[in-house]
Amino acid sequence: MLSWRLLITLLIRHMPLRAMAWYRLAAWCKQKRIPFFAGLIYRHLYSRFGLEIDGDIGGGLYIAHTVGTVIAVQKMGQNCSVIAAVTIGMRNQWEFPRLGDEVFVGAGARVLGGIEIGDQVKIGANAVVVHDVPVGATVVGIPARPLAYQAELHQRISYE
Repeated sequence: MLSWRLLITLLIRHMPLRAMAWYRLAAWCKQKRIPFFAGLIYRHLYSRFGLEIDGDIGGGLYIAHTVGTVIAVQKMGQNCSVIAAVTIGMRNQWEFPRLGDEVFVGAGARVLGGIEIGDQVKIGANAVVVHDVPVGATVVGIPARPLAYQAELHQRISYE
């Protein structure tokens, strides 16, 4: 069980956790139709943490390093991880990506346009994703191409 003392210590010392707490407060203000305070908090997130974030984001989002990270999604699932200097957002039009649950986005990666990223996808560092990615895939490169699928990995590995 997490004690109050440990929680307060983490909020003081761990910058990404502080940033997410501010983001959740801004999202709550936006949901409750208090746009003035939501706008103030979003500006604070950008100026203090270097983080631009907006969209329908599920619980458990982990951002390792907030500086230079831009997240503008239509929907992001539960338990996603974003490392550093990542851009997730529109490409040319007002279409934003949709990310599934448990998606990992490596440092410097770009996920652009109105694309669909499936559950349990891993996006490698500096990859540029501009097309849909199926469930369980690992994608790398510019433009990103599938490296492996979880189903294939389980079939190839023998546990004898």
